[in-house]
Amino acid sequence: MSDADAGPGRVVVNRAMSLDGFVAGPDDAMDWIFEHPDNDTFPEVMQATGAMLVGRGTHEVGKRMHTEEAEYEGGPVLVLTHRPPDEPEPGVTFLSCDLAEAVATARAAAGGKNLEILGADLASQCLQQGLVDEVLVYVLPVLLGDGVRFSTSGLGRIDLEPFDNRQSGSVTMLRFHVRK
Repeated sequence: MSDADAGPGRVVVNRAMSLDGFVAGPDDAMDWIFEHPDNDTFPEVMQATGAMLVGRGTHEVGKRMHTEEAEYEGGPVLVLTHRPPDEPEPGVTFLSCDLAEAVATARAAAGGKNLEILGADLASQCLQQGLVDEVLVYVLPVLLGDGVRFSTSGLGRIDLEPFDNRQSGSVTMLRFHVRK
């Protein structure tokens, strides 16, 4: 099934994950992610993305890793936080509202394309509130042994329906619809 067949403007939890279920290693390390895929591994995902809603912690980790290979052109970046910074950050919109309003604002910014949700805590909250349409996971051939799990504890059961899986080089992409 292609992105076009699945309908426009979906809310997608998108993340890379180690085979043992971690989305970041100890001390939020994420450099291991860039050892595997290149920017053209699954170009249709990038083309379908209109905006990203990011948790504050994930945004801060991303800023620390800011390198050329970590650049991501997925449309406007919106960061949901209880503590917006005093100084504006170029290219970033900080939101300080409830979760449903943040998702609605970010979907509008996506302009009919997909909204990607980044960050384990934010993704878990969105899943708990039934705001997610799809989960997309890039499984990378590495065992990290420790770090930040795919979802936060207390998420509860979320039923998924697989609809696509593909491999490109060492990366396996798994896609699931969230059953509502």
